[in-house]
Amino acid sequence: MTKFLLSLHVLAAIVAIGPVTVAASMFPPAARRAAPAGGDAPDPSAAGTVALLHRICRVYGAVGLAVPLLGFATGAAMGVLGSGWLVTSIALTAAAAGVLVAFVLPRQEELLGRLEGEQGVDHRDTVRLAMFTGVFNLLWATVTVLMIVRPGSTTGA
Repeated sequence: MTKFLLSLHVLAAIVAIGPVTVAASMFPPAARRAAPAGGDAPDPSAAGTVALLHRICRVYGAVGLAVPLLGFATGAAMGVLGSGWLVTSIALTAAAAGVLVAFVLPRQEELLGRLEGEQGVDHRDTVRLAMFTGVFNLLWATVTVLMIVRPGSTTGA
């Protein structure tokens, strides 16, 4: 059962978290293309791309809730719920979810609203969004490394 749960956990991470990290990273440059500064002509398909990227982030972010749920089930089956590497991973996962919900998605919605209202997009806002997205991605990368290396684990290499 442990191998089955671990397989589901890893598959959920790949299928759910991967698209969010990629779409969130693509969002700021797509928003800049949709409403370029300096009077340049906007890319007509860019507004649609921005909306699609936001939808991917929202939907796959919600689907991503399966990752920690399956992780808890796997950790319980392996008997490692009290391990330091797992507790750290849980905290970093919660931080990543917090960054996504509190900083990335609201800023995406704000920029998308401006684009739909045919207002300009401030470059500083897209840079700030890119920074929060980078923090989100870095947190997930750190969790991934911890899940592979598992410092202090007897099952780690």
